[in-house]
Formats: sequence, C-alpha cells, structure tokens
Amino acid sequence: MNTRCDDTQMSWGDVSVYVAGHRGLVGSALLRALQAKGVGRTFGWGSEELDLRDRNATFDAITQIKPDIVIDAAAKVGGIMANATYPVEFLRDNSLIQTNLMDAAHAADVNRLLFLGSSCIYPRDAAQPICESSLMTGPLEPTNQAYALAKIAGIFYVGAHREEYGRHWISAMPTNLYGPGDNFDLETSHVLPAFIRRFHDAKVSGAPIVTVWGTGAPRREFLHVDDLAKGCLTLLERYDSAQPINIGSGVDLKIKELASIVADVVGFTGTIEWDAKKPDGMPRKLLDTARVKALGWTPKISLRDGLTSTYQWFLEKVA
Repeated sequence: MNTRCDDTQMSWGDVSVYVAGHRGLVGSALLRALQAKGVGRTFGWGSEELDLRDRNATFDAITQIKPDIVIDAAAKVGGIMANATYPVEFLRDNSLIQTNLMDAAHAADVNRLLFLGSSCIYPRDAAQPICESSLMTGPLEPTNQAYALAKIAGIFYVGAHREEYGRHWISAMPTNLYGPGDNFDLETSHVLPAFIRRFHDAKVSGAPIVTVWGTGAPRREFLHVDDLAKGCLTLLERYDSAQPINIGSGVDLKIKELASIVADVVGFTGTIEWDAKKPDGMPRKLLDTARVKALGWTPKISLRDGLTSTYQWFLEKVA
C-alpha cells in the first residue's frame, strides 16, 4: 500500500489552497501554517458568504476558483451537551457539508484533498492507545454518535473517490483540540474551553465554587491547534493512503487533572465540585500516533504553555 504522496517535494509557493471553515479553530490555524509555508494563494469564505450545506452554491464556488488543494476543516461541532441536544443537526449538517464539498472538489478536478475527522469515530471500548485499525470494530460512544457517524461516512467517501477516480485524497483524525479561535460558549463548547470560561467567570465574580459535569475520572488527550496545522501540512506533503491517520499529542490525563491545571492558569482559587449525575462520555480516549510521527511530525507545544497562550487570547478577544 502506497502511503507517500507522489509529490514529496511540494513547492508551496506554486499552490492554491481552499480551507473550508477558515475562521474556525482549526481553519484559522491552517491559514497561519500555510502563510508560514509561503503558500501561493489561499481561499476561504465565511458561512454568511458560502453555506456549504447548499450544494449548488458550493459547486459554483469551488469550480470558480479551482484550487490545487482542498482542506475540509468545516463542521458543526460541540461538546456532550450539544451533541445530545441536537443529534439530527450534527448528523445532517456534517453529512451535507462534507459530501457537497467533496463532490464539488471532484467536479473541479481537485486531486489533493484533506478531510479532517475526529477521534470520536473510534469505538467506545477500543483498546488504548487507539490505532487506526480500530475503526468500525465496535459500538460508538452514544453521547457523540451522530457526529461520529457523519465523520465515518466522510472517511469512506474519501476512500471511494480514491478507488473509483484515483484521487489522492486523505483523511486525518485529530484528538481533542484547543487554542486561539476556540469556542467558549458554555452551551456548545468542548471541555477545555468550557473550563477556561467557567473558571474565569468564577474568578471575576468571586464565586467560591464551580460545579462541572461528570466524575472527572475519564482520561483525555489534548493537542494545540497550531501543532495540528503543521501536522496537516506534513500529511499533504508526505502521506497518500485511504486509511485515516491519527494526529495527537500521545499523552493523556484525567479530566480532574485538567480542571486543576486550567484553574491554576486562570487564577481561580475556589473549590471545584463534580456532578456525577451528568455523563462522563468515553472512559478514555488516547490516540496511537506512531504512523504520523514516522512521517517526521511531532507536537511542540506543551499543555500548560498552550493553555497559558489560549487564556491570554481569551482575555484579549472574548472576555
């Protein structure tokens, strides 16, 4: 099986790249990484300019610019509460976005596409750390099943285009991400930005206690989004296989430990209480990243350093 890109000596200065979701957490980091690489041209539209759920509009946009590379970082995302509340929207919207975008890319003869999925595609009880071969070997975690099913469909759609049309399209599965541009809305955010927001608000208001969901026992892995973006460019340069490839830090910790670190970074000195009646999600989710590291990529930003810079961004842009 060929796992290398035919063009390992990619000249980024001659390349045009469309980043779907360029204003989001991942998309904005990809733009920073592409600019640092000296990419020739980048394209992006906000959701108010281009609704990727609109098939005709998506086809018109992609066929007009005819990019050399498409990176699909657009998705409807959220934490346990959002996934549990809106399973229809998570399944429908993500399926429409990725299908329309891939069909439009094929119509525009785009031969290099990177589809970004999520570590939630793997079975709830997968052996840890989770290898790519664990895909479709067991039941999913119920709290994010709709989102996971949409992303699994995207992986297989990438593989179908490779098989039927010979496209050099690839899929990457990031672990839990954080960084500048994250979503700090408590109704829809993931655990790490939710902690930042909750502890900051408590510090500002002088609240002595913060109550958070779950037991704090599950273990999670976190990766700074700028490390992810550099990993994505490494894949575009060096990877060419239908099999999805994991991107993660290779290190996990208990949610209770994460809460303590975030509280320390934010400066919240009160008490953290845990509501064990609320769901925990998967007991553990740590990715096996041996394959991506074999391509020459390793993360550079430590969790504490990343949290510190992310909180500073939150203070400047959100708070």
